[in-house]
Amino acid sequence: MFNFESRIHRQPSAVLLLTSIHIEIMLNFERKGNGKETLVLLHGFMENLSIWSDMESHLSKDFSLLKIDLPGHGQSDILGEVHTMELMADEVKKVLDDQKVNKVHLLGHSMGGYVSLALAEKHPETLKSLTLFFSTYFPDDEEKKQQRIKSYRVIKDAFAHYARVGIPNLFNPNERDTLEGKIEIALETALSTNNMGALACVKGMVERTDKKHIMQNLEAKILVLAGKHDNAVKTDITIKNLPDRTNIKSYILDCGHNGHWEKPGICAEIINTELLHNLPKKLVL
Repeated sequence: MFNFESRIHRQPSAVLLLTSIHIEIMLNFERKGNGKETLVLLHGFMENLSIWSDMESHLSKDFSLLKIDLPGHGQSDILGEVHTMELMADEVKKVLDDQKVNKVHLLGHSMGGYVSLALAEKHPETLKSLTLFFSTYFPDDEEKKQQRIKSYRVIKDAFAHYARVGIPNLFNPNERDTLEGKIEIALETALSTNNMGALACVKGMVERTDKKHIMQNLEAKILVLAGKHDNAVKTDITIKNLPDRTNIKSYILDCGHNGHWEKPGICAEIINTELLHNLPKKLVL
């Protein structure tokens, strides 16, 4: 939302004054499918809405997909110096309102999961389900916060180096050879990100708070997909500390941080089954 004042001078004696003109900035999004159930997909840090392409063909036709570029990523604008998870959740809600979808299945990868939790906190009535897709409800510990803070200058001044060093570490180290093509796609996606947009999101991630109370109190179904070899999220702590509630299901897959690229078929089948049907909880794959 921008407010600006514009003066148009036609003649010295005549000044037209325009004040309080409001321009609504909407996040970039794409819709696909005609299913009766709306599945909203939020990508992670240094990603964009294109990351879901491998999973899409495996997702049920009962879903109508709403893919969104988060602020400062893909074709969405940078909205400020700091993109808090709450700010980004507000922008996602604007898209939902614009598209007139009142009840959705919300899935967020990594940072997208943090945004999903913020939206669940603000608008729990909007959700049919919440899926943390290789993400966590815990805030950064002090060590992780310091790592992010130290990355500020590198992201600003040497973003390509930052991406090239970090992206390969997000994949299962035991399958680097077979995943080489996917790693290249992930790197290309990261390098297409505006570095100042990435920086704004890193600053926002440092500020995020503990959201375990969402897991304890949200009435909607909660699905957690995690990676056995995830170097970005502490899978063991995330799964171990899940509340023992009948509406929560969790899965640990033999992959890294990027299930949408590493195990797209398996991830999609779990999503189809859990959000549209039921399975025993805490199945390990």
